[in-house]
Amino acid sequence: MPKVKTNSSAKKRFKVTGTGEITFQKPFKRHILTKKSKKRKRGMRKPGIVGSTNKDFVQRLLGLK
Repeated sequence: MPKVKTNSSAKKRFKVTGTGEITFQKPFKRHILTKKSKKRKRGMRKPGIVGSTNKDFVQRLLGLK
């Protein structure tokens, strides 16, 4: 049986924490920041956590399941 390959784009975008949660960086923080409010940009600093509906799918992409 061949080994299951990890999805290369997923391993760059997601990180597994010590508690088992999967985090990712929030989108829309790269450019055109002048029109975005301070509150919105501050919220994008925090890492996003993958929700329960998508967790199984992301785990499969990362080769964890």
